[in-house]
Amino acid sequence: MAGPTGHGGSLGTALNDLLRSQVTPRHRLSSYTAKHWHAQLSQLTATHRGYQTLEDAGLHVTARTLLNWLSDPEYNVRGSYRDLIHTAYENAAIVSADPIPDQVKNGQFEISGIVKTGDDERERGTRRAAPLRIDGSRGHWDEIEELWLAGELTDDAFEDRFIDAVIVEDIGEGTDGWEFPGGSYSIELR
Repeated sequence: MAGPTGHGGSLGTALNDLLRSQVTPRHRLSSYTAKHWHAQLSQLTATHRGYQTLEDAGLHVTARTLLNWLSDPEYNVRGSYRDLIHTAYENAAIVSADPIPDQVKNGQFEISGIVKTGDDERERGTRRAAPLRIDGSRGHWDEIEELWLAGELTDDAFEDRFIDAVIVEDIGEGTDGWEFPGGSYSIELR
């Protein structure tokens, strides 16, 4: 039975495609569209999470000051406070990614596409050569997960770290390192 798959023009793109099919990436909430400081403050003060985000951004004012600001959109709020409100609003609009699940970190990966180590370059996942099989449970996923949670796991970064922290940990350095110079990859998670 086939498992989840990822596809892309590079190994990193295919890895990210696979990961996004399994967990929610870091993203911006579509409901955070206010531009004016007053509308942003009104939206933030409507939830406990919003109040916490204001506090985390460094906005420390009395409840009376906050009520004055909320009751009058034309209130003269100093620029530094407007900046703090805007920062809190932008921070509240971003939702963290779900952690990478154990089923991915402990999964068996089958990589199809051109794989090169030293002078050995071949297309894997064909009748002539089996997919490159990698045991994810032998890998070190900490740095990959940190980048994922921060929303900074680019295709290139994922490919580089997957090679070093997962492939090398499972099957070693190869003849002269691992390269994935092809233009099309498929990864199946088992």
